[in-house]
Amino acid sequence: MAETEDFLGQEPHPVDDDLFKEPMKKRRRSDRDQRFRAFPSVEQSALKEYERLESRTRRVLSNTYQKLIQSVFLDDSIPNGVKYLINRLLALIEKPSLDPIYIGLFGSTGAGKSSLINAIIQQDMLLPVSGESICTSCIVQVSSGCCEQYEAKIHLLSDQEWKEELKNLTRLLHRAEEPSGEEEDAWGRDDAVEEAVWKLQLFYGNGAEGKNYEELLRAKPKGKIPTSRVITLKAEEAGELSVKLDPYIRTQRRGWDGESAETHIWPLIKLVEVTLPKSELIPEGVVLVDIPGTGDFNSKRDEMWKKTIDKCSVIWVISDIERVSGGRAHEDLLNESIKACQRGFCRDVALVVTKTDKLHLPEYLRERKVGNQAIQSQREAVLERNTVIKLQRNKMLKEKLKSKLPADLKILEASELVYTVSAQEYWQQGLLAEEETEIPKLREYIRRRLLDKKRRMVTTYVTEAFGLLLLTDSFNCAENLQNEYSHVSVLRRFVEEKIQLLERSIDQCFAHIERPLQEGVRDARTAYRRLLGACLVRSKGNQGFHQTLKAVCLKNGIYASRTLARIDLNEAITQPIYDRIDPVFGGIFSRSGKPTDGLALMPHIDAFKHSLQEKMTEIGIRNGWKYDSYKRSFLIQEISAILGGLEGHILRKRRRIYESLTTSVQSDLKPCYEEAAQITGKKACERMKDVIRRGVDRQVAEGMFERAQQRMQHQFQQLKVFCRQGLHSIPKRLLGEHGEQNGITEKVKGSIATMLTLASSQGDGLYKELADVKSEYKEMEKLHRSLREVAENAVLRRGMQDFLLRMSPSKAPPPSRFNS
Repeated sequence: MAETEDFLGQEPHPVDDDLFKEPMKKRRRSDRDQRFRAFPSVEQSALKEYERLESRTRRVLSNTYQKLIQSVFLDDSIPNGVKYLINRLLALIEKPSLDPIYIGLFGSTGAGKSSLINAIIQQDMLLPVSGESICTSCIVQVSSGCCEQYEAKIHLLSDQEWKEELKNLTRLLHRAEEPSGEEEDAWGRDDAVEEAVWKLQLFYGNGAEGKNYEELLRAKPKGKIPTSRVITLKAEEAGELSVKLDPYIRTQRRGWDGESAETHIWPLIKLVEVTLPKSELIPEGVVLVDIPGTGDFNSKRDEMWKKTIDKCSVIWVISDIERVSGGRAHEDLLNESIKACQRGFCRDVALVVTKTDKLHLPEYLRERKVGNQAIQSQREAVLERNTVIKLQRNKMLKEKLKSKLPADLKILEASELVYTVSAQEYWQQGLLAEEETEIPKLREYIRRRLLDKKRRMVTTYVTEAFGLLLLTDSFNCAENLQNEYSHVSVLRRFVEEKIQLLERSIDQCFAHIERPLQEGVRDARTAYRRLLGACLVRSKGNQGFHQTLKAVCLKNGIYASRTLARIDLNEAITQPIYDRIDPVFGGIFSRSGKPTDGLALMPHIDAFKHSLQEKMTEIGIRNGWKYDSYKRSFLIQEISAILGGLEGHILRKRRRIYESLTTSVQSDLKPCYEEAAQITGKKACERMKDVIRRGVDRQVAEGMFERAQQRMQHQFQQLKVFCRQGLHSIPKRLLGEHGEQNGITEKVKGSIATMLTLASSQGDGLYKELADVKSEYKEMEKLHRSLREVAENAVLRRGMQDFLLRMSPSKAPPPSRFNS
């Protein structure tokens, strides 16, 4: 039932409880114009035209809505058809202009994420960058708005969330017996313990690490905690905000004895939102997200870390030039980004190599393996090295994506998957020109994404509004649809046949996952001991690993630290299953593909939708509707709206299905994690490992991987059932029939009956006379025609811009002390 409600929350036709509510107010024109400052003049023109179309469309819809409300305001009973129409108008009026585009900068500490964001937004030191301290340690979102000042909102853990972390920190530090000898050394160097001690001392003061949970609950924090759990900072200048913000997002080195009140509440911080005023470089509607590479020990922050990754439509994996050619952390980040493509909304992954100005020329010349031309300067060497890195990494990244993702994804067609950037040279330009730092190229990528999204959104919006206005204007037409009920009967039989075909197609799509699931389970049973051992056995023995392993057990197999690679035992031992299912899983939920392929689900839903639209067109032509093509347009749009919510639910459900394997394994292993977490005393680390190994062996013998397989199959089955029966709670007043609607079949049949009644301009759901909206319809008709003109103008301007760029002389490289 919860899933059904989740789907219904996306229903485009709101119920009539708020039938007479006021539409939301429009944004002032001066504020709207400020949104385009980040774009060149050619793109500004296109955006202003799209904005004008959207604004005028909203005005027409609002006027129409007000007229209809006035015509029915005093009536006790409003017919269903009029309710449908009024609610659709209100839904379109209040439809968000554009959902934000989240671009995640995903990288390890010190990789240069903050420096890159500073360069993109043209603010040298807004976010703290590497120095003596380890820097950005929480999720930081940077966007621009129409505010007059620079603003930051620091969101803190709730009281309950902090109590949960406090309990885990004290359990981590608790020792029933004092370790001795080798284990005492291991304890002293343990990352998990150092971090726990540091957090408690920072929050409560020295000596807090020796107190138990109850004592700390009664202790007074050193910093002042606002009751709202949100701290708001404002400043007139970026530098002023940076100074205020610095203590909140900069992780001070351990042992630092600062007395800053801001620093003392650092352990509570889970998210920082920074808003720039009217940026000329980052457009409104784009959010740059600085994402730490490993997650967090706190459950709430770790869950937020996952959700932030999953809501990003673009992920840039950030790796500095010295770590890109090797290192486990870089590969882990890339793998996590690819998983985000499987379970989340990510559709674009790129590798951004930072600090590319760094190069030791004598060493490079000695090891140089490419090119016959002599290198004359440091600059030439840097550019050559960067070109080689791009070619090599682009090929490797594309091969990796092809092995994990469906072959028809657009990302695999991208010619450029790797960027080589230098934030330092962007500011100094002593070695590289501004274009050669590739910061402008990243800005262009951001603008292009936003412009394309705006174009698609406005085109859909204006087209949908036009169909609705045509229908409203046609209500006062004398034309009738003859033999309406016989046509509905024909449609009923047609829909039933097509539904049966769709259900068989869904079965066939989901059946493709069965074989790779079985093969993955077989591989996991063979490889789990080796994979588990790789997580538990350290090259330096147990030194520095004792309490880290305890932290892993306290968090049911997962440990995230700012200084160590993320540890996830559940994911590690299920990886062979994911290796098998990834290409097929991605293919099932791919938006590309053809129904004849049999694998992708969405094309089957599209084919079902198109078959209904063709049938509606056939009926319209046969019955000689006036403005026949416009009525078909309305009916086609409404069918898309009916099925649009189903598609959205399927995509949201995808994450739960994908993670069902690790969730199942984690649940089965929870008792052994809890047992291992209680172990203290001599040889505790080895004893914990033994408990984990034995627990995993026992669960595997009892069918742990098979249960995980069944869990994923069950999730697919639930989705299948929902597709068939999950829409029965749609309000009956939106349907043209009475009785219980018990599935997608009944919803589609009922909604089509409603639309036919509306389009026929007769029936008990309509008034004979409604308010005259002919002037609004004519205005909407002009706006609809303008869509093509705007698109053509944008193409012409872009072509002229490209021509001028080709004809203009290229910029000379900057003078450099390295040039001979």
